[in-house]
Amino acid sequence: MFSWLKKSGVKLGLAVGVLGTLVFVVTAGAMIEKTNTMEFCVSCHSMEQTVYQEYKKSLHYKNEYGVRVECPDCHVPQDYPDKLIAKVIAAKDVLHEILGTIDTKEKFEEHRLQMAERVWERMETTQSKECKTCHSFDAMSFEDMGRRARRKHPKAMEEGKHCIQCHKGVVHELPRDYED
Repeated sequence: MFSWLKKSGVKLGLAVGVLGTLVFVVTAGAMIEKTNTMEFCVSCHSMEQTVYQEYKKSLHYKNEYGVRVECPDCHVPQDYPDKLIAKVIAAKDVLHEILGTIDTKEKFEEHRLQMAERVWERMETTQSKECKTCHSFDAMSFEDMGRRARRKHPKAMEEGKHCIQCHKGVVHELPRDYED
């Protein structure tokens, strides 16, 4: 039945195919993990001088609990294939950095609204899934919140709202052309 496997050329072809696939999978996995770090995210000049500076002023960077949330925690889904899809989409930003479309603060600001809207749309689609990895209505202590949050969060929970619907501009500045 498998007599064709006895031919050495076929065996060699199969071995090369299996080995090549293994090398590809291991290399791709390593690249995904390497690009899933804060260091990689802010290695682009435009990111370092814009959103990274904003992030360093936020409670996601420094807070009384000593918990730090980094770029991939919010911007990269944890599950496959969503993680791979996000990586492919994010490659566009790297390309635009290389092409010079967003390589200065001024150019970045010119495109900020468009980039932010893509992120917000994804978060809307997933109902702020990445936020909910850390934030949960059930775990919130409403009585320890400020007056406005104490009033708004229970209502949002009741209405089935999720994080990005109210919390745009929490970590990064809102684009200058943004209209709520």
